Amino acid sequence: MKKSMTTLRWGLIGSGDIVQKRVAPALRDLPTCDLVAVSRARYELVESFAKEFGARKWYRTWQELLSDDEIDAVYIATPVYLHREQAIASANAGKHVLCEKPLAMNVKECDEIIAACRTNSVKLCVAYYRYFYPVIERVKSIIADGEIGDVVLAQINAFEWFNPQAGNPRYWLIKKEKSGGGPMFDFGCHRIEVLANLFGNFRQVKSIVSNVAFEREVEDTALALFQFENRVCATLTVTHAATEAQDTLDIFGTKGSIHIKTLNLR
Repeated sequence: MKKSMTTLRWGLIGSGDIVQKRVAPALRDLPTCDLVAVSRARYELVESFAKEFGARKWYRTWQELLSDDEIDAVYIATPVYLHREQAIASANAGKHVLCEKPLAMNVKECDEIIAACRTNSVKLCVAYYRYFYPVIERVKSIIADGEIGDVVLAQINAFEWFNPQAGNPRYWLIKKEKSGGGPMFDFGCHRIEVLANLFGNFRQVKSIVSNVAFEREVEDTALALFQFENRVCATLTVTHAATEAQDTLDIFGTKGSIHIKTLNLR
């Protein structure tokens, strides 16, 4: 595919499941993107990955990748505990940063990443792509047109059974020092972004976390209650412990309601 004159040249830091499914194919196929290089912790796999997705270079470490002057921007797709160091180093190397969610382990680390990007005049984005879902745009249009009256309450359920054993590539997600938290950190944060996109700024937030089914370092179930500045209320329930998968969004208004059975695009 012929590349655009305004092509953004990318480096990939990490190449796990989400990168193979979505990120690398997009960077390979979009005419405005050029996948220049890849780094991967398992170096024995990086060459085959690079060749599969059209990257011209591959590096043993992410530090080597950041020294490549041909790269304009990096996509950081590593475990959460690595984000702060890698994002700040990327900004200091003059690279724009697109980081997997959540941005970091805590607010302090997020503030440090933001400060580094501002200091180096580079762009910073987090991969909250549900903002671009057509169904979310449709929901916003319905609400804006007043078709369901004033929104009163929104409810999201996100249930995904998850019990990885040691040796599983995703086992790090249940280790607190690497993931920062359980399902709310893992995929609940995407739904928080959806709610903020639909209803604006938060006024107050309350939460409950629990280990219902598993004895692990992070919670397996979490609930959050939100009130927005426009007085809309919302609940978000996430769990790794329920066998029935759910991915729902329900919005209730004074004149009608919206029900989405499957929010996520596969």
